[in-house]
Amino acid sequence: MVEVDIPAELKYDAQGLIPTVVQELDGRVLMVAYMNAESLSMTIESGYTHFWSRSRQKFWKKGETSGHTQRVRRLLYDCDSDCLLVQVEQTGPACHTGEPTCFFQPVEADFGEAARPTAGPEVFDRLAAVIEDRKADDRDDSYVARLSREGGSEISRKMMEKAEEATRAAHAKDPQALAREMADLWFHTLALLADAGVEPKNVYGELASRFGSSGMKDGEG
Repeated sequence: MVEVDIPAELKYDAQGLIPTVVQELDGRVLMVAYMNAESLSMTIESGYTHFWSRSRQKFWKKGETSGHTQRVRRLLYDCDSDCLLVQVEQTGPACHTGEPTCFFQPVEADFGEAARPTAGPEVFDRLAAVIEDRKADDRDDSYVARLSREGGSEISRKMMEKAEEATRAAHAKDPQALAREMADLWFHTLALLADAGVEPKNVYGELASRFGSSGMKDGEG
């Protein structure tokens, strides 16, 4: 059991609940639920998220039936002490619909410049999900399915080919070509990870663990 004192300044509502935002370590907001003092204690002691269900009037552990658990990595509360933020490592999709996050339904409105779609780190997880979905596809027009059938050695060959093309674009000082070739390289990197059964978040975790270190292990270099 983990001995942690729950902050006394936390403010619960009239039902004894506090809204809780659950966030993946990569920054994606996964879901919003409610905790009370007891479920918060259960979360801290077990290291996995536990909530209070307002509809069922009972405690529930995220993933207790689906297996899509949330391993807690950090727990914070806001400046008013009336909302929690739990940063987790999510196993499987967070939403009961099968979507990676509960926030997937857009509100159609004109927000001006902000309405323009922008690509960010989340594109890796979206692409990885598409690759995983198409691995088992037997259609001849599915490039991912063909790569999957050919196996890791062919994917590795394609990666080396794309790495060489990206290097040539860099040497030619052609930024547009470099971006295209790097996109191809990253795509095949994700395909190789999928072939090996490795999720992108495992790579994120490895990279994150290197912050604050020289990146050089004893005996290297």
